[in-house]
Amino acid sequence: MRLSIVIPVREEAAGILTLLARLAPLRERGAEIIVVDGGSNDGSAALARRHADRVLVTRAGRARQMHAGAVAASGEALLFLHADTVLPPEADTLVAAALRSHVWGRFDVRIDAPHPMFRIIETMMNLRSRVTGIATGDQAIFIRRDVYETLGGYAQQPLMEDIEFSARARRIGRPACLRQRVQTSARRWQAHGIARTILLMWRLRLAYFLGADPRRLALAYGYRVED
Repeated sequence: MRLSIVIPVREEAAGILTLLARLAPLRERGAEIIVVDGGSNDGSAALARRHADRVLVTRAGRARQMHAGAVAASGEALLFLHADTVLPPEADTLVAAALRSHVWGRFDVRIDAPHPMFRIIETMMNLRSRVTGIATGDQAIFIRRDVYETLGGYAQQPLMEDIEFSARARRIGRPACLRQRVQTSARRWQAHGIARTILLMWRLRLAYFLGADPRRLALAYGYRVED
């Protein structure tokens, strides 16, 4: 089962080469690396071209970018990786094993900062996901390609696309909740403050579950939303 790793990026020139270097061993073992740039102005796409199998350029929007990468992928398994998240070295083997008994799944997550509060945050993220069967993009969602196509891919919404996608995938089957961890950046919390970021995320998620428009929520989150 060939694995295609789809990476949506936007203004990630500072870290894209490090990310792709970490993925090089997976690529050498046959994984396909697809970078989908959302109109960066910092040269992210140009930097990625020598170290990825495909580099696509689309209009900005994580869901739009991930779907474009999935359509272009050749693998039987898809993994969606945020640009600030690091996979475990054996991710390809772990995904292949998980997809023998499940149709989709995700990894546990670790936040790459030493503050004790982050240990609580990541523990609660992993536990909540395991109980609810809902995954976030930080957890590197993976899925069989045929199932992704059956689901119609990611909904073209500017925020909570991972929650919406997980809810639909869960109707087909519970996710494989791998205890091996991906490591994700703490930059979101560090930039805005831990408590403030947690409260904002809780408020946005509650509003989404109550039916709020994802576009309006994205603007509240600070995303630049394009039509």
